[in-house]
Amino acid sequence: MCGIAGIFNSSGAEREGVVSELQALAAALKHRGPDDRGTWASPDGIAGLAHVRLSILDLSPAGHQPMAFCEGRYTISFNGEIYNFRELRAELEQQGVQFKTGTDTEVLLAMYQRDGVHCVQHLRGMFAFCIWDQQEQRAFLARDPLGIKPLYYSMKGDGSLVFASELKALRRSGLVGTEIDATAVMAYFETGSVPEPLTLLKGTFCLRAGHWLQWSQGTLQEHCYWQIQFDERGESPMDHQQAVPLVREALMDSIRHHFVSDVPVGIFLSGGIDSTALVAMAVEAGYRGFRTFSIGVDDAELDESSVARETAAHFKTEHHELLLSGHTAEESFAEYLQCGDQPSIDGFNTYTVSRFARNAGMKVVLSGLGGDELFGGYPSFSAVPRLARWHRRFHLAAPLDAMVGGAMEKWGMTTRVRRLGSMLRRPPGILSAYRSFRGVFSPHTARLLTKNYVPDLPADSQGFGGDPCRAQNELDEVSELELSRYMRNQLLKDSDVMSMAHGLELRVPFVDRTLLESVARVPASLRLRSGKAMLLEAVPEVPGRISNARKRGFSFPFEKWLQASWGREFAAVRQHMPFPNPSWYQLWSVFMLERWLKGD
Repeated sequence: MCGIAGIFNSSGAEREGVVSELQALAAALKHRGPDDRGTWASPDGIAGLAHVRLSILDLSPAGHQPMAFCEGRYTISFNGEIYNFRELRAELEQQGVQFKTGTDTEVLLAMYQRDGVHCVQHLRGMFAFCIWDQQEQRAFLARDPLGIKPLYYSMKGDGSLVFASELKALRRSGLVGTEIDATAVMAYFETGSVPEPLTLLKGTFCLRAGHWLQWSQGTLQEHCYWQIQFDERGESPMDHQQAVPLVREALMDSIRHHFVSDVPVGIFLSGGIDSTALVAMAVEAGYRGFRTFSIGVDDAELDESSVARETAAHFKTEHHELLLSGHTAEESFAEYLQCGDQPSIDGFNTYTVSRFARNAGMKVVLSGLGGDELFGGYPSFSAVPRLARWHRRFHLAAPLDAMVGGAMEKWGMTTRVRRLGSMLRRPPGILSAYRSFRGVFSPHTARLLTKNYVPDLPADSQGFGGDPCRAQNELDEVSELELSRYMRNQLLKDSDVMSMAHGLELRVPFVDRTLLESVARVPASLRLRSGKAMLLEAVPEVPGRISNARKRGFSFPFEKWLQASWGREFAAVRQHMPFPNPSWYQLWSVFMLERWLKGD
């Protein structure tokens, strides 16, 4: 796990200047890789790569990056982990490839030498990387299928390209433009995060999950190599007796691959089903005495520390627990703000537990993120289809829907009414219902707020719609939306930034291409039953007190803390609200954007 950056100049540049820019990018990413740092630039200044390293596999200096291969033809800067690198290495060795290190980085280089751009189809893991081919004068950049690892890039008018693991590194470098993207701001207000491929900087983009880029002599090509696809079209539909062992085997396989490491692996443990299932499967896979980490809060409704403690005792893990109050949380809030990349209404919980685990000496931890999206754990799986059915039932002629919906969105007395109004203005369906259900502000309100920061907002500006869903089943469609929007644009981004802020590698076994492709064969009627029944049947080791408990999620009592002692931090943003009595998360979203715009 690391931080990467690079610069490509179509007509070449002074090498010393390129190296200086690379060193500045590496310095801005140093928190991601506290163990080592390196830069490389071609003699003609056309290509340059930077890398900061968090040593997880082959801890020796042999893992230093940027790493060269094939007598210097290929040079790589790689962020992430390839969990099946040992299998790939054995295959390559049988074909005559000789390796000098024990790293997955060298295996990745050999895979690219053999398969070119198609190498990504063989990789199991989380990754963002760039390989420079000196002979062909071509750069290849790729991002993992589900978007666990980020990669931001910008291309100038002269054809030069710059990229980095975090947007703030590019922003501070002075190598990208500073104009704010109005569409990205509107999308942020609507959803609480900035959706890929947009960023808040116009002309700077996030490489989309499951995509790769090729740059050569000032031209850029983008290609999608993988998409989420749920398939129920098998010749013989899968039944319950087939589904349970299939899901269990896929989960156990993912756990084993995510424990591949040359340093100890721990687990974030809450009182919920997903993290408990990870612990149960890890023990079943033969791992013993690993460390678990949980956070307790001063709110009986949200505090799950006692449940996590009981779970840790049940599975005999080495458990660590931190109690967080409003006062102690406020003390670390300023540091949390400094660690952010793009604004988000989430992330403080991951920041806190990541710091706790890193201070305890951990370098690698597993998180239960992704279990809700894959096994139907969110209220959205029941609420969104219900909203869509309601919309279809009361659907009028399009002009009437637009008129009624517009009135509700502009003058509704509550956020819920305004979001329902925005739904009525769209065609009936799961996507419209999902946007209403998950929305932070309605599109109309988001537009009004955006004008506070982008005064010359064009009259016809619209929010970001995103790609259409491929799923045919309504529940699968909700699952696809949760995976490709809420999880990808908010949860994964926040998890990456907040864990790497402390030099901690966060792995997500539920967010795994091989697992998803296996589980996607299970019909939604089985996989997405309420209460995550499919997951519980596949992992019966989860104790009954966990499986039968009310879902609460890994949350902090922000509303209580804001009312008690944090209020002054958010008081100033109330004046920007176009309606009275905003919720705490609406205040939070405006506050976070303003901090980002100020460069704090």
